[in-house]
Amino acid sequence: MKHYDAIVIGFGKGGKTLTGAMAKMGMNTAIIEKSEMMYGGTCINVGCIPSKSLVTSAAESALNPGAPFAEKAERYAAAIGEKRRVTGLLRGKNYSKLADLPGVDVILGQAAFLSPSSVSVKTSDGVLELEADKIFINTGAEPIIKDIPGLAGNPRVYTSEALMDEEKLPERLTLIGAGYIGMEFASMYTNFGSKVTVLQDGDRFLPKEDEDIAAAIHDIMEKRGVRFVTGAKIKALEGGTVVYEKDGAEERLEGDAILLATGRRANTASLNCEAAGVALTPRGAVQVDEYLRTTAPNIWAMGDVAGGLQFTYVSLDDYRVVLSQLSGKGGRTTKNRGVVPYSVFMDTPLSRAGITERDAAEKGLPYRVLKMPAAAVPKAQVLRKTDGVLKAVVNTETGKILGVSLLCAESYEMINTVKLAMDMGADYTVLRDQIFTHPTMSEALNDLFAL
Repeated sequence: MKHYDAIVIGFGKGGKTLTGAMAKMGMNTAIIEKSEMMYGGTCINVGCIPSKSLVTSAAESALNPGAPFAEKAERYAAAIGEKRRVTGLLRGKNYSKLADLPGVDVILGQAAFLSPSSVSVKTSDGVLELEADKIFINTGAEPIIKDIPGLAGNPRVYTSEALMDEEKLPERLTLIGAGYIGMEFASMYTNFGSKVTVLQDGDRFLPKEDEDIAAAIHDIMEKRGVRFVTGAKIKALEGGTVVYEKDGAEERLEGDAILLATGRRANTASLNCEAAGVALTPRGAVQVDEYLRTTAPNIWAMGDVAGGLQFTYVSLDDYRVVLSQLSGKGGRTTKNRGVVPYSVFMDTPLSRAGITERDAAEKGLPYRVLKMPAAAVPKAQVLRKTDGVLKAVVNTETGKILGVSLLCAESYEMINTVKLAMDMGADYTVLRDQIFTHPTMSEALNDLFAL
């Protein structure tokens, strides 16, 4: 049994960055990845990078709305080719970045725990047994596949990962699920030229957002051509047809492709965590404390598998939390990382940091709401992207920013400035009086916080 100072299971953002750092510290490390198509992790291969490559191509395709579907389909096939080029390039760079380091072994195979200090790795050549002083779990998440009659073996049904690799543009696309992933894909495929219908089992659209923001998103997407059906209870799939029940009546929706956008869950099923004494949460994620330590000594978990927010930048910060312990400093934890912003790359994009107006009201906080239309921003007029709204919630007693929701062009850049101000505990007047370059979308923060 070969011994290492550390074993990292999974080639995601946190694991790969930690492996490089440990190599610089002189630690002999093995990093194990089950698929050669996943070097670099979810984001690079099947997540944010390929989807944003397609979002960019879709926006370009939308500039020719009157083009025949065959021409749109041709542009889509070219976009898939460009997506593959980008992900292949980044995947190769990520592999070489670690494989070329002295003291690092990249092992392709399926890992499972044998004990708190050892793992087996099933490779194409057989089974390896490895042991280490420290082990780090970074196996990410996988799509949730619901048990729906007619789903198994149905060639018309896709996960987000599979659909992004399909070269044929579906003329009619049905999305099951109206979460953030669903909204990105609905927006993207509408821009490519598909006729998109979204089926949602609940009656409230985007329940994590304030109702006015969710309503604005709904209106923008409907104006783009997306059709929404709420309160739809999925009964069965028949090829590309979805059979669902709404208001007690059975309905049938025919389509060319069905996208399951019903969320993702921690990828722990094959790890045999029990053998290591690693406890899981009721939702199947690895149970960790604020230092990302598991219930087993000298085993940590990072990224999506740890059950937190599923963003690659959170996985990167998880690396910082773990590295802080390895370096002897120990001050970084998941509780002091500050506000975690997020963006949904729809057309128009949504970005948020902090709490919503509804959260503030439920907490009984003293607050006021600042709100302005995106059309009032000069740069939005320049970009010809005037849909949307900017909203902030400010504590009336402290002047601190409680939360911001930006539904506007380039919101994914603007939100980082707001996050920094919130983390520094700055009064809202700091953004009100900040000098921004002109014309930019960020200067809208001057006007928003002056209301």
